Amino acid sequence: MKIRSIFLLAGVSSLALATGLSAQDLATTPETGGIQLAPITLVANGQEQVEATGGVTVTPEDIEAMQPADVSELFARDSAITVSGGAGPSKRIHVFGMEQSNLAVSVDGVPQGVTSWHHTGSNVIDPAFLKSVEVEVGAAAADSGFGAAAGAVRYETVGAKDMLAEGQTMGGRVGLSYGTNGRGASGSLAGFGLYEGFDWFVMLHAANGDNYENGDGKEMPGTEPATQGALTKLGYEFEGHRVELAYEYSKDDADRVIKMNMDLDHTDEVFPLKVSRNTLSLKYSSTAPTDAWDPEAMVYISRNEYWRPNYATDPLRPINGDMDLESTTIGGVLKNTYSMEQGKITAGVDWAYDDYRIDNYGDRAPGVHTLETMQIGAFVQGRFEFDNGIDVSTGMRLDHQRFTDWNGEQRSDTGASVNATTSYEFAEGYEIFAGASQTWLGHDIGEYGLLHARDEAFSTAADYEPAEATNVKLGLNANQGNWTGNLTFFDTRLKGLASYDAEVTNQLVNADDYRSKGFTLQGNYSWGTGRVGASLTKADVTQNGEDVLPNGGTVVPVGTLAALYVDQELAQYNLKFGGTLEWAGDLSGDYLTEAGFEDHSSYTVVNLYGEWRPENYQNVALHLNVDNLFDETYYERSSYVQYSPRNVFPLYAPGRTVTLGVKMDF
Repeated sequence: MKIRSIFLLAGVSSLALATGLSAQDLATTPETGGIQLAPITLVANGQEQVEATGGVTVTPEDIEAMQPADVSELFARDSAITVSGGAGPSKRIHVFGMEQSNLAVSVDGVPQGVTSWHHTGSNVIDPAFLKSVEVEVGAAAADSGFGAAAGAVRYETVGAKDMLAEGQTMGGRVGLSYGTNGRGASGSLAGFGLYEGFDWFVMLHAANGDNYENGDGKEMPGTEPATQGALTKLGYEFEGHRVELAYEYSKDDADRVIKMNMDLDHTDEVFPLKVSRNTLSLKYSSTAPTDAWDPEAMVYISRNEYWRPNYATDPLRPINGDMDLESTTIGGVLKNTYSMEQGKITAGVDWAYDDYRIDNYGDRAPGVHTLETMQIGAFVQGRFEFDNGIDVSTGMRLDHQRFTDWNGEQRSDTGASVNATTSYEFAEGYEIFAGASQTWLGHDIGEYGLLHARDEAFSTAADYEPAEATNVKLGLNANQGNWTGNLTFFDTRLKGLASYDAEVTNQLVNADDYRSKGFTLQGNYSWGTGRVGASLTKADVTQNGEDVLPNGGTVVPVGTLAALYVDQELAQYNLKFGGTLEWAGDLSGDYLTEAGFEDHSSYTVVNLYGEWRPENYQNVALHLNVDNLFDETYYERSSYVQYSPRNVFPLYAPGRTVTLGVKMDF
């Protein structure tokens, strides 16, 4: 069945790519008009629109309105995405119940590593540096990168040309804020400019506060904000070429509880924890592309570190999250885009070398584990719009991976991935779509931090196989000028992910198959000076046919979720205001209680914001944010649920938090 599916999708991809090349003199690109909401269509101007197949877009306008302090607030308007609670470095992002590591994640095109441990957060960038986010769910494009099992997440940061006003060649921005309920003080300073062929951008950000309290007034230890970061970019354009050197740094350094995404034993005991990341990239692109030559190239190096002191001294449990983790990635991508009247074809190669080091301070032999992977792949993706109302996005990639484990055992394998999504506009402004993908993931390393608690006999199973994923989605899009809508049914299967089995085999083995299936519904309406949007998502998440338990794993239950937001501008008063409502239904059933878990109650959270610019100081913006307006006592979906057999209690989200901020451009 697997081989048959690959050949079927490959045949569709090859046919579509060939059709696009042969039809380049017969089709015309439709004109785009000025509308209040972006049209939701599968392909527009040779690019996919992720919202057209159930994905999520966080726009610059969304970020400006919400002023997110963390990723929970960043994705508050989107029911397809859940973020578990706690301090910043503990927040884990799940899409349809699948942790971010199951998607191809990138920041400005630089791939991000897997999540190291189930008690650490997903690898994310400080929201202060973000320009936009795209979350492509299900059948991701071949040029999204290696390992796009359940889609892709693309974070894009701000730069000089995003910040400069028309006619301006140099500028800056300073921002300050203070919040109640432990939010504390946050500040940022940015400078940017243009000079002849150069453009430059430098931004610093830091936050410092105290532990927050939940809606009942209970202090949650180890939750104080403690982030520091820097983003720098230097670009140069000359004779149709552009090169850009970028460096991004972030650090969170504070005292945290042992398992920072759960309330274990109701203890207030905290220990130092430092989480940091460094990324350096060099990019090349053409500023004078032709139809046949529009190249892009990038090389990068990134380093992630997780450090805790050797605090576990109990002879009965000498290992309890105290470890030093390091991961380093060196990689690159080279690609070219070929344009024609009805679409574009992108082809290229990418590669990455990943090195991992896990040190448990000698509390259990061998003390230090090291492992590495090497991947190289070739890809092609075509995106086409035809005159007959049909849009097609389809592609293929071939990857080779070498995996070397901590015992020096080496495995090499090669696999193919294919994807195809097509839509048909059957009436003006209405289109149906269907898509599928088969993705080869190589040997999954999973939560490699678990090795800190494994002994010297732990090994990789002889029959450890490469992982793979299949995706199917279909739905309907509607675009009628001032309103848009989307309904997507999805079905994602993950096969062969890593499981560090210490109870039965004492080996790295392939986990039982995971599956997430359901639907997501989105709608938006604009009246010129404002807009309203809503989404509803229902995902049934299983492993080996059984409901997944809420134990903080790489795949978690999410149930039914909804989000509603509204934005309004009163131009005559230089005022913008709005709000977001987040709702989650009950998670309950015998399968939970019989396994020792409590039900996860339904919750509703309301957040409000406002922005005002003084009449004579349009370069100054005052922001007021009220998060959790009604002081709801709740813990976010995809968090740990109470598990009495091991004294695991949920880590509650903050109660009402009021933040006042000011930004000044100069």
